[in-house]
Amino acid sequence: MVYHGIAFLAGFVLDLLFGDPHWLPHPIRLIGRLISFLEKKLYDETKNLRARGSVLVVLVLLITGVVSGGILYFVYRIQPVAGCVVESIMTYQILAIRSLKVESMKVYDALQTGTIEDARRAVSMIVGRDTACLDEAGVTKAAVETVAENTSDGVIAPMIALAVGGPFLGFLYKAVNTMDSMIGYKNDRYLLFGRTAAKLDDVVNYLPARISAYLMIAAAYLAGRDFDGTRALSVYRRDRRKHASPNSAHTEAVCAGALGVRLAGDASYFGKIVKKPYIGDDVRPVEISDIRRANRLLYVTAFLCEALLLMLLIVAYAVVAGCW
Repeated sequence: MVYHGIAFLAGFVLDLLFGDPHWLPHPIRLIGRLISFLEKKLYDETKNLRARGSVLVVLVLLITGVVSGGILYFVYRIQPVAGCVVESIMTYQILAIRSLKVESMKVYDALQTGTIEDARRAVSMIVGRDTACLDEAGVTKAAVETVAENTSDGVIAPMIALAVGGPFLGFLYKAVNTMDSMIGYKNDRYLLFGRTAAKLDDVVNYLPARISAYLMIAAAYLAGRDFDGTRALSVYRRDRRKHASPNSAHTEAVCAGALGVRLAGDASYFGKIVKKPYIGDDVRPVEISDIRRANRLLYVTAFLCEALLLMLLIVAYAVVAGCW
């Protein structure tokens, strides 16, 4: 447990320092390639697509669990210190705090110094919607929404999984999340094939989304004058269910309330307009600096979560060691 706590903190620090360099091979990309490979093998419109999609989910989780768990088991058996180092690196690879900030700030920089085409291109790298027709406000909202939503499933949920089960559980969570992002769409191709992946993602994110929201509300009280914690809580209670997903609107509602802006609304996906309710109140127009503010809220939320989970790990160690 001591090594686990050290690795949990070290991985967090490594992510803050280095993020996700594009030149460095990343395990999540390997999981994505595995999903693509299995999809090509299993997708067949003449067969039971839902059953085949379920088989894909089972195979991805099985392979991910065997590989991640096997690496940790054998390295720790050889040398505990080496195991701690490997666990720290794996923990670092699972988190996405700095990379989320870096990618969203590319949108900010493009809006500040580039053209609207540059900004659309930058935001298209981090959102699933169509971006070709977005104006400056639309691009800004898309970036803010992405930071807010991914605070939960890209940062807080993986941190909780890592604290509970180390990189073994962390990589299983990321595998579920990656499957949902790749095949969890409600379109003609994936409505049945991706159903199991989408439903599983809803289940595993149910508690983390709500924990993330309350951590972000606390962060809104602590992050400075740009944020309103009271309004964040109020908007969260009112708008947290305004999304087709049972989890996605939670941190988005908190962020909208904290900033005093209105997010969400209708968006285009694969050339089709999808009707969505607004989240938040139009206290003021959204502005480019809201991307920076959303990232500040992300960082304060992440630090709060890390501190809380470290304290819980220390308590758990004290109990197991018989100190209490």
